[in-house]
Amino acid sequence: MMLRTVVSTLTAISVSGVAAQSLPRQYTSPADDLSSRIETQNGISLQGVLNNIGPNGAKAPGASAGVIIASPSTEDPNYYFTWTRDAALTMKMLVDEFIHGNTGLRPVIQDYLKAQAILQTVSNPSGALYSGRGLGEPKFYSNETRFNGDWGRPQRDGPALRATALIAYARWLLSTTDSADYTEVAEEVWPVVQNDLNYVVQYWNETGFDLWEEVRGSSFFTTAVQHRALVEGIVLGDQLGHPTDAYTAQAPNILCFLQTFWNGQYAIANINSETPRTGIDANTVLTSIATFDPGAECDNELFQPCSAWALANLQVYVDSFRTRYSINSNATDGSAIATGRYASDVYYGGQAWYLTTFAVAEQLYDAIQQWNTIKTLTVSSTDLAFWQSIYPSAQLGTYSKGNGNGTFESLVNAALAYADGFTEVGLKYTPASGALSEQFSGDNGIQVSARDLTWSYASFVTLRGARLAATSDYEQVPSWGAPSGSTVPSTCESGSTVGQYVPATAAGAPAGAGGCTLIVTFNVNASTFFGENLYLWGNVSELGNWIPTDALAGSANGYTQDRPLWTFDVELPADSNVRYYYLRKEPDGSFLYETVDRMFTNLECAESVGPGSTTIEDVWVGPTGTPGKKMLF
Repeated sequence: MMLRTVVSTLTAISVSGVAAQSLPRQYTSPADDLSSRIETQNGISLQGVLNNIGPNGAKAPGASAGVIIASPSTEDPNYYFTWTRDAALTMKMLVDEFIHGNTGLRPVIQDYLKAQAILQTVSNPSGALYSGRGLGEPKFYSNETRFNGDWGRPQRDGPALRATALIAYARWLLSTTDSADYTEVAEEVWPVVQNDLNYVVQYWNETGFDLWEEVRGSSFFTTAVQHRALVEGIVLGDQLGHPTDAYTAQAPNILCFLQTFWNGQYAIANINSETPRTGIDANTVLTSIATFDPGAECDNELFQPCSAWALANLQVYVDSFRTRYSINSNATDGSAIATGRYASDVYYGGQAWYLTTFAVAEQLYDAIQQWNTIKTLTVSSTDLAFWQSIYPSAQLGTYSKGNGNGTFESLVNAALAYADGFTEVGLKYTPASGALSEQFSGDNGIQVSARDLTWSYASFVTLRGARLAATSDYEQVPSWGAPSGSTVPSTCESGSTVGQYVPATAAGAPAGAGGCTLIVTFNVNASTFFGENLYLWGNVSELGNWIPTDALAGSANGYTQDRPLWTFDVELPADSNVRYYYLRKEPDGSFLYETVDRMFTNLECAESVGPGSTTIEDVWVGPTGTPGKKMLF
């Protein structure tokens, strides 16, 4: 039975005194109670995002203009930072809303562009702009300064996602006839995007931390979004007359590498890692959403939402949570449930997440849009189990829309009902206020972890757009060019292209930023015990400016009994005089300081592209810790 449609009303919200429409134009939507609740929650969610953006967001006090904080929560947990990845995913949603007519969002987008131009130049523990390494830093303070604390770094998905968000904005600007819009792309947007694309082609083949910031290795999500960014970047660069040879060379290699994550049953979330996991992870569902192209076929190679690989993977992922939470106990096989990141998760008890539960629905809504566009649906041996779980009489075959037997329509309606079930689950555990935290308890549905999570809110807005596109003539997002970038090379290459990085000063980067740097490796022999860690601190911001809590954490990966080695890799400005010490952080949180004054004069700037490097060898001089001291909790 086809769903009836009605015309919905517009709901107004505001940010920074600028009226913005959460529903920017009239559209048709299914006339049911779920649609009404979705529209109500959509207005709350879009406002929830805007509340978390500086400088005037109601829940982002002190945040710089255009900085998107992850959450207003400042303790248990402290998420009052801006994550490059989370902010980029959120901005992509806002750009899509802007493209649909929500013109009040343009100042927010422009503020974000300026903030990113600045953040690209902020030297950080991952590196600096001169080498490009600093672009892989996962998070910064809300005032656009570096965060020196221990963290899983680098994270290589952020630059690709930021490029994708800004390319979507650039495409809209180029579609107008206003010369000022072209100038904005050429002089402001492209320099930021180019730095990020150069980072992708240089570092795509190196390991980093996954989007959950726990596993170091090669991430399926990261690899997929890197490929998308380069495909989009090639088109934009060509339009602006910039060389794109490096992007053209590396995009096929990344796509080829992406195929290695498929194990025949599902996509493995992380490979080349020493962290023991099954690989069944929401990472892979989020990948289908992040690389969804309404103009694509059901391509396995691109893991498109309607592809057999993506659907088979979806079933494996969802089924891994059927017995994970008490709130799922009454759910039958093939029915919607609450999901989390991965079944063995222990963070905050490994509870259900709003954004992962909504992601399942969104993938299915995206798939429905694709089936309706190409007007065929194929049930293969790869995804037969998925189909039979939601439509028991499903059989192998290809079915056409409107061919008279109704099989196509029956399968699509089954997928729609299944998707709506996940939306219903998420809404069931959403309080009357519409506030969305990071997680909700798998025992009783009570909200857990960070409050008002920006990514949770953004995930609901994109879900709403996907459902409209699946059930009406609403165009959710434009094609990013997947059909032109879907050919997998017969042989995978592992190369990379060294990039050049230039501050985007016209977009807002400070004048004189991004100067020449050199990579310095500090090696120190220091015998330590479990729970005692070594840090490097000194008179420059890269080493914490003599603030112990901002000192640079060391790595003990090379530590052996014969050589108790702690290593620090830091990118320092050329021609700088650095005073530094090492310090020990004890299990109870106290510090022990060296009793020697060390000095290092950095080398002159190298003429070649990218920084040179040098190594310093030291031995700890000072007091040592005592094992067995009580740890603070």
